[in-house]
Amino acid sequence: MMKCIYCDHPYTYELGNKQRKCSKCKRKFSPAKIEREKRLWELFSKEITAREAALTTRMHFVTVQKYYDRFREKITLECEQRYTQHSHLVTDYDEYLYLPKSLDPQPNIGKVKHFLTLAYEGKVYNLMMPSIARLGLDPNNRDEQKLLEKYLRYHTISKLSKERSTIRNFWEYFETFILKYRGISDERFIYYLKEAEWRFNRIKSSVSSQSNS
Repeated sequence: MMKCIYCDHPYTYELGNKQRKCSKCKRKFSPAKIEREKRLWELFSKEITAREAALTTRMHFVTVQKYYDRFREKITLECEQRYTQHSHLVTDYDEYLYLPKSLDPQPNIGKVKHFLTLAYEGKVYNLMMPSIARLGLDPNNRDEQKLLEKYLRYHTISKLSKERSTIRNFWEYFETFILKYRGISDERFIYYLKEAEWRFNRIKSSVSSQSNS
């Protein structure tokens, strides 16, 4: 007997269309859809891309991508909730200016993503900052050369610093993680950043648990 996914009532019954209906709250749900989402979540958790998951499950890529988008939105909310509970533990922060390695900074300075990374208890939290096109400039003076110099300064520090801090470890992890994806829109970038944050923090939690056992 399958319990209700909404009210946890132990008694549900099958309908003619293979859905189940709760004897208590009378709501309907699809066991097949639940199993499909569970399977895709397992693949997502293992860093299987949407395209690879579509091939594995023989589902349409667009359908899988919609599930993956929802997973990332769920993760983003989870990251926000966790940070709300631990914000008082923040011990360090730094800003990062990210541009894909394949792009030349000079003509693509407007595509640089700007975010702030905060560290607490070996974990990170990321906050998107204003567009790079507005960073550190007089609104009446759009001097892109200043933007380029600021980008290169931070980019060099993050790459050449010998300090293996949590923040810089995350930046290195993020730059490797994001290489798998192409054509991320400005609106969706935050969700991929949060996915990287979530995965990085899970790795840290796993390492911490093993060292304490």
